[in-house]
Amino acid sequence: MGLFGKKKKVAAKTAPATGDGTEMETGTSTPVGFQANPFATPQFSRATTQEKGEFTGYFPPVQTRAYAARRRKFQSSRLQPGEYDEKPWMLGKEDPNFKRKRAERIIFWSCIAAGVVIGAAICALSYINVSTGTFCPFLEDDFHTIDENTWSYEIQRGGFGTGSFEWTTNDPKNAYTDAEGLHIVPTLTTETTDISPAQILDGYVLNLTTAHTCTSDDYTMCSVRSNVTAGTIVNPVRSARLITKGKKSLKYGRVEVMAKMPQGDWLWPAIWMMPESSVYGSWPQSGEIDIAETKGNSPVNYTNGRDAMYSTLHWGPSSATDAFWRTSGKHVLKRSDYSSAFHLYGLEWTSKYLFMYIDSRLLQVFFLKFDNGPKSMWNRGKFGETIVNKSALADPWSQTGQDNTPFDQNFYLILNVAVGGTNGYFEDGKGNKPWGDASLNAPKEFWSASPIWLPTWGKGDARGMTVKSVKMYKEGAC
Repeated sequence: MGLFGKKKKVAAKTAPATGDGTEMETGTSTPVGFQANPFATPQFSRATTQEKGEFTGYFPPVQTRAYAARRRKFQSSRLQPGEYDEKPWMLGKEDPNFKRKRAERIIFWSCIAAGVVIGAAICALSYINVSTGTFCPFLEDDFHTIDENTWSYEIQRGGFGTGSFEWTTNDPKNAYTDAEGLHIVPTLTTETTDISPAQILDGYVLNLTTAHTCTSDDYTMCSVRSNVTAGTIVNPVRSARLITKGKKSLKYGRVEVMAKMPQGDWLWPAIWMMPESSVYGSWPQSGEIDIAETKGNSPVNYTNGRDAMYSTLHWGPSSATDAFWRTSGKHVLKRSDYSSAFHLYGLEWTSKYLFMYIDSRLLQVFFLKFDNGPKSMWNRGKFGETIVNKSALADPWSQTGQDNTPFDQNFYLILNVAVGGTNGYFEDGKGNKPWGDASLNAPKEFWSASPIWLPTWGKGDARGMTVKSVKMYKEGAC
């Protein structure tokens, strides 16, 4: 007995044998005892009907019918006569859609014309803004050597109130030239001096006033005694800062520096300018021009690291009211960074405008126009509305009658690589920063984390800034 019913008895017949000895059912080509695959695709065109009850295997019978493919009548996709108008563009005003089509053409060509006019105006204004002066070159240095007639060394601890952790030297390990140009390379103090790691933390006196080498007027920038209890340490990194002060300065003109930036956590390369004389008072009353600053941190773990470049002006009636955030620009490279190739960092500056650019004067990072009256630097900073220590601020610039004051004096050029700092340039809590700006032991915290940041510094020259050339132009005919 089958699983689902009884088999129908069939009279025994003698079946012919096949060539391989298998008996065949009479009148069929199916071997005796052969069980059809229930999962096989039916033969629609030649299928036979299986009678109810005639089945084998574990599945009930399935009724199948012969299938014949339906024949479709071919129909062309071409438009037939009467379904379209012959040459509708020849109908002219007789076309029922004539007015609508004319309006569409007018709108289309009007938009094209407006786009051309607006584009031309933008190009013209951009050209006017970058091409309104005549400039005469007065310095071109390709750095076959460090020319003492052009450059001097700043020798001191830290620099300019940034709280950076390096001390700058005239050591040829920190500033030297070769076929590629000028290299400003930071080194560990323990690498290039006989000061030991233990002395960095305690019991060593660093005195830069020996032989009158210290260039700072602030005595705290000329000497330090390491003391592990107080948390005071000898600056753990040495670097270099080259300046043109007293030798090559500029009031209105152009500066172009071809340079490649360093790679390494907490490195701070800068191309910037300071006033020859503090005519309007201490920083930032007399101004500061930062042509280009970057960070050495990898953009992989530090947003706006060495893939970002900043151009900034610092100015204000006091250090607490520095309005740099009103006059700052940033340019970020895509799929690259500033340590991978040389770039041209430029400044163009006149009594009417000032802007910084990269690679081309058309690629402006920051632009400032010195407008008349309402847009003087005092009014631009809204300092008249600011109260500090319950007192109104005094305007240090109004006596000049110039709208661009304090940027109306001679400035000199500075090239340097700083390391770290406590002035907020490296934000607390970002990129695993190992020190806090407000910490009294910030230099020690930085130095204690050296096993973490030192491996990120590039090898050899790559940890420093390489300057291929410096060009300076004065406004006016030669």
